[in-house]
Amino acid sequence: MRDGAKLFCLLVGAAVIGVAATACREKAPPPAPATSASPADAPPTKRVVGPLSESDAKALETMNDGIKRYLELHQRLEKSLPPLPKEATPKQIDDNQRALEQLVRKERAGAKQGEIFTAEARPVILRLLATVFGGPDGKNLKASIMDENPVDPVKLKVAVNARYPDTVPLTTIPPEVLQTLPKLTEDLEYRFVGDWLILLDTHAHLIADYIPDALPK
Repeated sequence: MRDGAKLFCLLVGAAVIGVAATACREKAPPPAPATSASPADAPPTKRVVGPLSESDAKALETMNDGIKRYLELHQRLEKSLPPLPKEATPKQIDDNQRALEQLVRKERAGAKQGEIFTAEARPVILRLLATVFGGPDGKNLKASIMDENPVDPVKLKVAVNARYPDTVPLTTIPPEVLQTLPKLTEDLEYRFVGDWLILLDTHAHLIADYIPDALPK
């Protein structure tokens, strides 16, 4: 075969290979996006129960006002304490926590149940919880909570300004509850002690308020 013919065959073969590769590339699906990344246009987390009625929203506003007042007190008292070192020991952290606990308890010496979980907000919260735990997964959600802390809040003397019982592990709060109740800052958390809902000051390890018998029977 002459040189010109050989060159022609090589060029034709390369063109065929190139067309085939292009076709394969066009047919191949695009790579899947990384699962660890959230799209910028991802919708916000939806409420499990909602939307709230206007009257319910106004009732929960009274609770938000109580939370705001408590946090202002908490932050003022926390700033009055010596700052913890960057690499604080467990004892230093515990001492700081107990010091804040004593300051909060002193400042709120006359505090009573319902100052944050107000009389207006409590019925709404109980109704929201009843809806969550009355759903298809309600029994499993309640069982998971009670399995973690099968305790009697009355015997433990759960009260406003009381220290969270050191013998009771912190319960895991189902996402369905967190997505339904009013949002909190990192200084406060919802927890269950038995079937009572408490508002826990996480830095002072202190019960800021509570609702008895919050879980539906």
